[in-house]
Amino acid sequence: MCGIVGYVGRRDSAPVLMEGLSRLAYRGYDSSGIAIISPSGALRVFRQPGKLQALADVLPRRLAGRIGIGHTRWATHGEPTEANAHPQADTNGRIAVVHNGIVENAAELRASLEAAGVVFVSDTDTECIAHLVARAAYPDYPAAGAERGEMPFEEAVRTALGKIEGTYGLAVIDVASPDRIVVARNGSPLILGIGEHEMLVGSDVAALVRHTKQVVHLDDGELAVVEADGFRTFKLDATPTQKRPFDVTWSIEQFDRGGHEHFMRKEILEQPEAIARALRGRLDERFATAVLGGVRLDGRDVLDVRRVKFLGCGSAYYAGLAGAQLVEQLARIPSDAEPASEFRYRNPVIERDALYVAVSQSGETADTLAAVQEVKRKGGRVLAIVNVVGSTIARECDGIYMHAGPEISVASTKVFTSMVVSAALLALYLGRVRDLGPADGARILTGLRALPGQVAEVLAAEDAIRVLAERYADHASWFFVGRNRGYPVALEGAQKLKEISYVHAEAYHASELKHGPLALVSDELPVVAIVPDDELFEKNLSTVQQVRARRGPVIGIVQQRGLDLHEATSGGLFDDVIVVPRNEPELDPVLLTIPLQVLAYHAAVALGRDIDQPRNLAKSVTVE
Repeated sequence: MCGIVGYVGRRDSAPVLMEGLSRLAYRGYDSSGIAIISPSGALRVFRQPGKLQALADVLPRRLAGRIGIGHTRWATHGEPTEANAHPQADTNGRIAVVHNGIVENAAELRASLEAAGVVFVSDTDTECIAHLVARAAYPDYPAAGAERGEMPFEEAVRTALGKIEGTYGLAVIDVASPDRIVVARNGSPLILGIGEHEMLVGSDVAALVRHTKQVVHLDDGELAVVEADGFRTFKLDATPTQKRPFDVTWSIEQFDRGGHEHFMRKEILEQPEAIARALRGRLDERFATAVLGGVRLDGRDVLDVRRVKFLGCGSAYYAGLAGAQLVEQLARIPSDAEPASEFRYRNPVIERDALYVAVSQSGETADTLAAVQEVKRKGGRVLAIVNVVGSTIARECDGIYMHAGPEISVASTKVFTSMVVSAALLALYLGRVRDLGPADGARILTGLRALPGQVAEVLAAEDAIRVLAERYADHASWFFVGRNRGYPVALEGAQKLKEISYVHAEAYHASELKHGPLALVSDELPVVAIVPDDELFEKNLSTVQQVRARRGPVIGIVQQRGLDLHEATSGGLFDDVIVVPRNEPELDPVLLTIPLQVLAYHAAVALGRDIDQPRNLAKSVTVE
């Protein structure tokens, strides 16, 4: 992993490749490179570790060539060095490969190739692919004078892939076929962009959106031959396939920072509009329910559902926890959430009357996709909550598009809240068929309509939250605690702080603090307490008092009742408070999350962190 871009057409490819790589940089990377076939027929490869600017600095001022591939790499095999960066080439400099994924039998392939006289120059698994294609295309390889065989280029790639075990999204060029790129997908996303007398390849629509508004998503086990005037697709057994293009609705402006210092802050501030888009056209006033056009569950189907399970990874899993609570509260259906990465490996029992809900921003998260496929293979019913139109999970099952717009920062903000809002719509829809009366349905509709304005109200307090974040940023460890609806909020708050500030943070059920973690509380450990005005208000106050008794500083995320009590308490119940508006209790997690995003952001800024590309992390996790 992590980013692929390719171009074939009438323009010089280098500027297109570099612009595409810059659009993919948000996914996280530690090295980059491009390979171009020059007008003279030579393969020219440029690679550098570090930031993309290091690659730009070594490129010739004039670099001609109308076909090329590029890559931003996040190391899986081998350290981030020039030799290990992509593209990887064959020994004779004829074939170049860029690759996302992992070749699981790389050690076996490497040993076989070395026995045949191939000399490896990198530690990567990807180099095996370049040599395998070369051996298929040039029968005497690795002899320097080997002549091209009769096997077509795409057949050579297909032959090589037949020997590979693992996951891949890859693009290959060959100097003997300077008019085409051969691409393939198995478990790692790959998209074709359709232009006018030009074609593009990318692992993410971000790499293509400046140049095209029509894209084709490859499926697992599918290859494509991409030429300037078109493409054709086929399976690993050479069976032709037919593909339907999708229109790209995102604009290039949405991939820019828009004057903000960081994408994360831009995306935090975009949440009122993102939530409004998630709700647009989906609130049915007449029947006090939700309209979900992508969910093909009629009333009889809903009555048959006896359990709901949300599946996701990271922030999507935490949103699933909030979603499971919403379904139980509004629809009275037993519900839970589980990390997709664990679910897929425990041979889960798939129930005929269960509804599984996969949650993923990209729609390409490898573990979540595998969980979806496992459920479907065993006859289960799956819905999806996704953000990217035409993504693999979206194509695998019915579901709800969030319409949050592109999220560039690695740390999820607007997509997390959009996930929870989408789960609320699903819970409302299920509930109105089941046990939720029209009055309560109308109550939830009123709360949903109020969310965008209330989120904007919380964001208006950014300066006060920034001051608080700077005050606590130097603490080495934090606790986040919450009960019931507040617990997924605490999990997400801790996640945000640790992933962008590199500060250790843990989340606990507030009720569990006294069962062990309280031993760590001291005046050096801030505790962020999620204290909404709900039925557990007094219980949460008890937790706060336990922390204060041990001199632990407490930051309260409160609503009006908590603020009133704080102001009426001698010495103050909390060391600091952040106040959010009240909504319907079921929807409070959306509002309670917002200040924690702002808090984490400004703590990371105060510590001088790389906000949008935190170390060791990638935006879309497409490998295990």
